[in-house]
Amino acid sequence: MHSSFENLEYHSLLMAFKDLLKSNNLKFTKQREVVLNTLYETNEHFTPEDLHLLLKKNYKELNIGIATVYRTLNLLEESHMATSISFGVAGKKFELANKPHHDHMICKQCGHIIEFQNDKIEQLQLDIAQQHHFTITSHLMQLRGLCQNCHKNHQQHKEG
Repeated sequence: MHSSFENLEYHSLLMAFKDLLKSNNLKFTKQREVVLNTLYETNEHFTPEDLHLLLKKNYKELNIGIATVYRTLNLLEESHMATSISFGVAGKKFELANKPHHDHMICKQCGHIIEFQNDKIEQLQLDIAQQHHFTITSHLMQLRGLCQNCHKNHQQHKEG
């Protein structure tokens, strides 16, 4: 259930990225590299638009187009180097797949994402799979609800 990219150091991840580009007949460019590097260096989940704005701010000297960001993120996702969380019509948020396995709690009000890992839940999933003679190859758990701030604001709004 682990990604082959989990816990990879940046240099190894960069080499895998270069191989991926080569196998897709794409050039390795500074623009594509800063997409990968920014995902690696930050612990956030980015929409392509948010990532594009951050890259334009941090790399003013590079002419980074939104299409490059979209294509690079999609390529990373197709190759399992990145994962995404779908927000329906609001699009996707991406993160690199090099972190240890974790699950997500997603606020349906503000979109805040909380990562968590729980050994009891992981073991329970394995136990249930075993009871049904099922081999898990991967899984994705997303709990949706209200974060603490939105819940508090919702309660205050109801009372007011």
